[in-house]
Amino acid sequence: MQGHCAPGFENVRAEFARNFAERGEVGASLAVTLDGEFVVDLWGGHADAARSRPWERDSLVNVYSTSKGMTALCAHLLADRGELDLDTPVAHYWPEFAQAGKADVPVRWLLSHRAGLIAPRTPLTTEDVYDWEKTCAVLAATEPWWQPGTAQGYHAVSFGFLVGEVVRRITGASLGTFLRTEITEPLGADLYIGTPEAEHARCADLIPPGEGGGLQQIFPGMPEGPLTSLDVHPLAGVAVAMGHLPIGDVNSARCRSAEIPAANGNATAHGLATVYRALANGELVGPGTLAAMRALQSRGDEEDLVLSAAAPERLPFAWAAGYMLNSFGYFGPNRGAFGHGGAGGSLAFADPENRLSYAYTMNRFGGSTTGGDTRNLQLVEAVYAAEPLSGKA
Repeated sequence: MQGHCAPGFENVRAEFARNFAERGEVGASLAVTLDGEFVVDLWGGHADAARSRPWERDSLVNVYSTSKGMTALCAHLLADRGELDLDTPVAHYWPEFAQAGKADVPVRWLLSHRAGLIAPRTPLTTEDVYDWEKTCAVLAATEPWWQPGTAQGYHAVSFGFLVGEVVRRITGASLGTFLRTEITEPLGADLYIGTPEAEHARCADLIPPGEGGGLQQIFPGMPEGPLTSLDVHPLAGVAVAMGHLPIGDVNSARCRSAEIPAANGNATAHGLATVYRALANGELVGPGTLAAMRALQSRGDEEDLVLSAAAPERLPFAWAAGYMLNSFGYFGPNRGAFGHGGAGGSLAFADPENRLSYAYTMNRFGGSTTGGDTRNLQLVEAVYAAEPLSGKA
């Protein structure tokens, strides 16, 4: 156990230690800022399953869908600058997207999981997913799985390609490059989408949930093979949406170097908390854009066509444009907090009313994307019970 906690946050350190002693953690980092200052910066454990490498303060790890918060931020930054209008059709920026009845789909529906484009109709291979232009071309030609705008369905992997291609068409830069040059480098935040080879030595290995580490271990009973309808099986939506995620390849050099902006950001907790600190403190974007970033887009009582059968205990979800809203209080007592979790258990969010940011990164695959992992629930509760925050909503 290394790092520091500011006075009043001692119980956060105790809960972090319990994650290792009682909740099976292997390696992890936790970072919390309050009023712009790091009040918690902890790390410990090991960076691999064999426990042969120590987890360091600067250990990077794949945070899966926690990456979506960074991807969405790129789009909102462009909107803040007046270069992107979320209510303009995607095809205005990306003309090829107009195929298959998608000419009127607005950018907002990409961000809020309402575009009906959870995956191509023909499954992509792992090689295809590493080919940005091919993947985007196939998605542009794909007929939506449902009438866009009529329903919500978690775009688990396609989200990053769809939003990322809009960013690329506007700026000429890949999503990962734009994120680095416009957001993370200016803020001094240690995170990447498309991790440079020179940083791979710092990457911790994700430890899969079972032998082989495939989606069948995460969602037992999930159907395999090409699917033509979401009605053929309760988990068909998950199978389609996640079928082209190279989950078994997650610790490889090519996966770390690739840009899969919905699911392969490599980050430190300190880096994620640094970005959300800027948002919590009213920096980076203007107040109008910040309000738009956490405005409700999908009602909490809607059925998610992808996640409803996969995680029924976690529904209903409430979604903003690219962010999870604090439907369940997983992000503390302030229902205005917003952020994103990642499969396995990572979580990062901003609480602007309390000028707080939070980030947890880990390598033992445990919890779901929602942030409802026991490791985080106990840590978040301890953060808000700390003396400087006690009694605040």
